Amino acid sequence: MMNEDQVKEIIQRWRNTQEDDLKPEDYQQFKTLGSASLSEGESQQLLKFIQDEKNQVIVKSMGCVILAPLLNEVVKKAKGLDQYQAAITHLTRTCRPNELLDCMLEIIEGIDPGAISETILALLPHLQSVLLRLDEGKAACVGSTLSALQKQLSRLPVPYTEQQEEADEYGLCRCSAALTVFTEPFVEEVKRADGSCAATAEDEELKIELLKFCMRSLREPLLEAELKHDRRSPLWLFAVEIMVTLSAIKEPLPELLFFSSLRKNILMDNNQFTEARACLAYLLFVQLITIDNFPAVFSHVFILQCNMEYISQLLSSKKESHLLKGLALFTKSLERVQDNSLPVSLLDLKSFYSVTQNLRRVLTDCPIQHLRESGLQVFQVFINKLDAEAKHKFFRCMLKTSNHAGIESYIIKNIRNQFELSMKWGNANEWFLGTEFISLMTLVLCLPQGAQTDLLSSMDKVMESLNLLRYVLIRDEELRTNEDVWEELCRIKEEYLKMLRVCISISRAYYSSELKALREDQKLKAKARDAARPTKLVKSITVRKEKVSNMSPEVQHQVLQSALVTFDLMESLIVRIEEITEEKRNKLN
Repeated sequence: MMNEDQVKEIIQRWRNTQEDDLKPEDYQQFKTLGSASLSEGESQQLLKFIQDEKNQVIVKSMGCVILAPLLNEVVKKAKGLDQYQAAITHLTRTCRPNELLDCMLEIIEGIDPGAISETILALLPHLQSVLLRLDEGKAACVGSTLSALQKQLSRLPVPYTEQQEEADEYGLCRCSAALTVFTEPFVEEVKRADGSCAATAEDEELKIELLKFCMRSLREPLLEAELKHDRRSPLWLFAVEIMVTLSAIKEPLPELLFFSSLRKNILMDNNQFTEARACLAYLLFVQLITIDNFPAVFSHVFILQCNMEYISQLLSSKKESHLLKGLALFTKSLERVQDNSLPVSLLDLKSFYSVTQNLRRVLTDCPIQHLRESGLQVFQVFINKLDAEAKHKFFRCMLKTSNHAGIESYIIKNIRNQFELSMKWGNANEWFLGTEFISLMTLVLCLPQGAQTDLLSSMDKVMESLNLLRYVLIRDEELRTNEDVWEELCRIKEEYLKMLRVCISISRAYYSSELKALREDQKLKAKARDAARPTKLVKSITVRKEKVSNMSPEVQHQVLQSALVTFDLMESLIVRIEEITEEKRNKLN
């Protein structure tokens, strides 16, 4: 430990030494002395030294090395906070900006994971001052700084609920607000340059760096956040600022959203870029932020077509925030499209196919109920927007690929609605009344596994198929006018009902034996659990993705009993269909 006289001697030597003659040991000694002053609580003495006119050459040359220790004290909110802040401010005005920036970027890179937000909030005002002092290479420095800051902020959890945003436990909301303040002078520079005839390559580069910042912000944290216009949360306000910044730097939104290949060389990898634009589309078309700046020359179908890429990206995710945005964007994109207007050619586009398949996965696999409900609503809206030929093709595709009885039954309900509509005057069409209707009925009246079909799992589709067949036979006038169509329909019907009867007979015997075995097991409750006779069949039955063997005996009993009732319902529908067929035949004769 040096005494006061030794310290004075060292300081005097530094004053008498040319900057070029300073050695690495001098820098280390300066840092050691500065850190010692801080650890001993002598903030006022350190500030006095830094501000002393006689020491300005020393401070200019070596002041950067005590920036990190000073900032640590600010982050810790140590006693003498005002002195620490004043010292940092003096350093940012005195030291060379390039050296300061290097030190600050080093501090950002080495941030303590437990003090990310505190460090960034303490550093941002000083970092802004340093960047504004730069004369050359400012744009690149702004870009590298923003990238470094966002890299650290991406490590913080994104608050999702209103309570989490209000608590802002990890400081992400405060940092996001501080970032918008940080970028303001640079946005103003771009605006001034855009309004003058003397814009330079440096101005264009600064604009590009701000654009990169906006796109990274859209992807993270905004894509992860729950953003609602009726809840002016901190992240909502950050989203507004990002959209306003895009407008301020005159970045054409149609170019970003619809003609993005023009911007690929300056942004991020393709998947990240798509996610950022997906969030941009959501904020623009769903939340209507800066929608007044969006040109009204694009048709609603064109906007839908372009948005399908983003909708597909969002619906392919398993994150609730992504799925919510995807469903909302799909709904809004469809809203202004006229019913029965989307042509069949759109279904051949990869994005349309991807969206429908991803939506199907949401409906069948998503564990969150309100997302499944929203998904079903937009699924129906999409069907409503397709023209007759497109509906026909879409129904065929879903019946072939969904592999889910619930989806298939929903499609069959829609087929019935379209058949009923086609029966009305002026609405007749070949897709749901003529030859093409048979291709649909072939898929509807089908048991892919034949007599081995699991009727319990296929119950929804089978019941809806029988109801559709019954309705078609009742309203058969138009179909009978085409003899070939009618004969083919009757053939398909007979084959289906014949196979279904066999299937019901096998299934009834199968489930009856299981129910009998279960009842016998329940009578043997006095015996040890291991001695109770488990049945192979019960173990193999699955209801709504849950094995019956995992259920309690009471629930197993209900499931098996319900299955038998369902088979009775199916058989009663078959009988009714045959009665209708006989009544029609007698009437014609």
